[in-house]
Amino acid sequence: MAAEQDPEARAAARPLLTDLYQATMALGYWRAGRACDEAEFELFFRRCPFGGAFALAAGLRDCVRFLRSFRLQDADVQFLASVLPPDTDPAFFEHLRALDCSGVTVRALPEGSLAFPGVPLLQVSGPLLVVQLLETPLLCLVGYASLIATNAARLRLIAGPEKRLLEMGLRRAQGPDGGLTASTYSYLGGFDGTSNVLAGQLRGVPVAGTLAHSFITSFSGSEVPPDPMLALPARQGPSVDLATRVEAWLERVCAHLGLEVQEPHPGERAAFVAYALAFPQAFQGLLDTYSVRRSGLPNFLAVALALEELGYQAVGVRLDSGDLLQQAQEIRIVFRTFAAQFQVPWLASVPIAVSNNIGEEELAQLAQEGSEVNLIGIGTSVVTCPRQPSLGCVYKLVSVGGQPRMKLTEDPEKQTLPGSKAAFRLRDSDGSLLLDVLQLAEEPPPQAGQELRVWPRGARESCTVRPAYVEPLLRLWVQRGQLCEPLPSLAESRAFSQLSLSRLSLAHRRLVQPAQYQVVLSEKLQALVDRLSAGGRP
Repeated sequence: MAAEQDPEARAAARPLLTDLYQATMALGYWRAGRACDEAEFELFFRRCPFGGAFALAAGLRDCVRFLRSFRLQDADVQFLASVLPPDTDPAFFEHLRALDCSGVTVRALPEGSLAFPGVPLLQVSGPLLVVQLLETPLLCLVGYASLIATNAARLRLIAGPEKRLLEMGLRRAQGPDGGLTASTYSYLGGFDGTSNVLAGQLRGVPVAGTLAHSFITSFSGSEVPPDPMLALPARQGPSVDLATRVEAWLERVCAHLGLEVQEPHPGERAAFVAYALAFPQAFQGLLDTYSVRRSGLPNFLAVALALEELGYQAVGVRLDSGDLLQQAQEIRIVFRTFAAQFQVPWLASVPIAVSNNIGEEELAQLAQEGSEVNLIGIGTSVVTCPRQPSLGCVYKLVSVGGQPRMKLTEDPEKQTLPGSKAAFRLRDSDGSLLLDVLQLAEEPPPQAGQELRVWPRGARESCTVRPAYVEPLLRLWVQRGQLCEPLPSLAESRAFSQLSLSRLSLAHRRLVQPAQYQVVLSEKLQALVDRLSAGGRP
């Protein structure tokens, strides 16, 4: 099963990114002559994260890439030989060297799908030894990706559709791989872009970023630019000394703001001029290095108006401290006043970006009606998921040799659902979601307009439902090692995630005390669960 030439390949997991007990079980299966028994596992979660009523499925693309490149190298096998018993039959290691995923089949929810407890995110079938070895890497690839996507979706729901959200948490992430995953799947969940350049290169996530306080504080104001001349757009006319124009504008700006011309910090102004010379068509000011009102704002206006005089438009300002909502309101008033005073209409609507340890509560304030904030940068709270650091996905055996398997356990919540299954989403006539139904794969699918008797999980009695629409949930992506259809691009999965969220009712979309979405079992699946729970055979 050869891997495609893929610019994202460096982000793929490796076969030994696993738990040792996967290798010890592999040896046990091989020794028992069961390595090639056909088996099926399901990967799912038991509870929705963050106290919500939904999750977004993510990580499928990474899983497919991992499966298509899965092959134990000589160094991998040698290491396993060093940690398994020294008397292990050498033939076992030769078996490992020959392993690939050419016998593996994967059904899964498309990335960006709404996902609910108990409904498989992935169904993985193939030779028992191989699909057992896949457990830990697949859990690793799906769990965190889905958690991040769900967290990002919650933040998008709070922000609403108009505010731009930028993920900027790489420096706070749990290592390089965690940072890349967070940047990728926060975009899938609804963010507009990332500061992470590698996510742009490998995953195609839109990247954005300007300057930090260190850039501004590195200037004292005594620096002389090696080339202070700025060419006009399309080089129409002679170049102009930007710094000189800025100083001329500073006097007018300070007079209008009631400031002394000495008050704005000269080092900050020199930094703004240097940045504007490098990015005349993308100048953005970071206003709070010294004082927003007495330094950052007048220095920005002086540079922005000098650029405008030469035919350029500044693209925004950023705040990183203080009362962000109040400051944004005050800055907008100043921008509108200057736009009218100096007849610069675009200045009235210059985007205002904010950042500074923003979580769900802070975001709700910044997104309220009347807020003048346009772009919100979020780091720690999106990449670390402080409300819930793990989705808690599990990977459970459901059949071997075509026979259902069920884990009973002492904890009813940890009981598994036996057998190879199909999943369907039932909708009402207005397109709203009714419930998800799990049934045995051998059963005929539910039919639109026909009454269906189902069993809610844990209920003692059944109920009936009559769907107007029936949507199959699990699609065949990989069959016996071969990709069945092209995977959607990340941008396409992002668009699908937003469409999926729009179909969720307001009651289920609520972030605090939402109504719980129902997942039910078909009568035949419920009967199998009852029989196996009572100690009966499949």
